[in-house]
Amino acid sequence: MLEAIVLLCIGLALLVWSADRLVFGSAALAKNLGVAPLIIGMTILAMGSSAPEMMVSATAALAGKTDTAVGNVLGSNIANIAFILGLTAILKPLSISSGIIRRELPLMMVVTLIAGALLWDSYLGFFEGLLLVVLFVIFILAMLKISRNNSKNNNHQAQDILLEEQESEIPDGVSNMAAIVWVIIGLVLLPYAAGMLVDSAVTIAKHFGMSDLVIGLTIIAVGTSLPELAASIASIYKGEDDMAVGNIIGSNVFNILAVMGIPGLLNPSVLSPLAMGRDFYIMLGVSVLLVLMALGKRRRINRFEGLVLILCFIAYQGYLLYNLSA
Repeated sequence: MLEAIVLLCIGLALLVWSADRLVFGSAALAKNLGVAPLIIGMTILAMGSSAPEMMVSATAALAGKTDTAVGNVLGSNIANIAFILGLTAILKPLSISSGIIRRELPLMMVVTLIAGALLWDSYLGFFEGLLLVVLFVIFILAMLKISRNNSKNNNHQAQDILLEEQESEIPDGVSNMAAIVWVIIGLVLLPYAAGMLVDSAVTIAKHFGMSDLVIGLTIIAVGTSLPELAASIASIYKGEDDMAVGNIIGSNVFNILAVMGIPGLLNPSVLSPLAMGRDFYIMLGVSVLLVLMALGKRRRINRFEGLVLILCFIAYQGYLLYNLSA
C-alpha cells in the first residue's frame, strides 16, 4: 500500500513535469519553424495545462476505466472552481473583467450543459466523443479568429491579456535539436507517468474499496489540477486577475471538450449513474456560483466568497471519501 502511494506521488510529479517539457519543446520548435506566436499561444500553450488530464483520460479509458476518465474531468472542473479559484481569491480578491463576463463565462456554461446532455443517459459513446472533439477543434479555430480580430482592431496595442501572457511564455533561443530532445522526452515520459498514476490509483482504490469514479473525482482530479493552481497563484502575484480566472475557465472548457471526448472515442462505455446524478450537478452548481459571484455589483470574487468556494470543495470531497464505494 505504501509503495502504491509513493508511486502515485512519483507518477503525478513526473506527469506534470513531462507535460511541461513536451509543451516547452513543442512551442520552441514551432517558433523556430516560423509558426506565428498567436497560433502557438492558442494551441500548444493553451492545451499544455490540460495535457496531464488528457493523458490520464486516455490511459484510464484504454485500461477499461472509463468511469475514472470521466470522473477526472468532472472532478478537475469542480476543483478548478471551488478549490483553485477559492484559494486564489482568499490570497487576493479577484476582479472579473467585462470581457470574461460577456464571452468566457457564457461559453463555459454552454459547454457544461453540453456535457450534461451527453451524460444524461449514463453512457459515453463513440459519436458523443467525436462530437466533443469536433467542438473542441471549432473552439480553437474560433478563439484564433477572435484573437486575430482583436489584434487588428486594437492595432496590436491591447491584445487579449491571456494571449499576451501565453506569447510571453514561448521559449526563446532554444535550438531545434534541444527542442526535439524535450519533445521526445515528453512523449516518452508522459504516457509512462500517466500509466504509473492510474495503476497506483487503482491499487489504492481497491485497498480502500473506492469506486473507479471516486478515484477519478478525488486523487487524480486534484493531482492533475496542480498546474492550474500554480498558474493561477503566479498570475495574481503579477496583478493579472484576468489571467487567473481565464486560466480556470479555459481549462474547464478544454477538459469537457477534449479530455472527456477521449474516453468516448477510445472506450465507449456505460458510466456510473452517479456521474450524472450527483457529480455533474456539483460541477454545474459551482459553475453557476462562479457566474453569480462574477455578476455581483463589484464584479469580483472577494475573500469571503473564496472561503465559500473552498468550504463547498471540502464538503464535497468529504462526502466522496465518506462514501468511497459510490
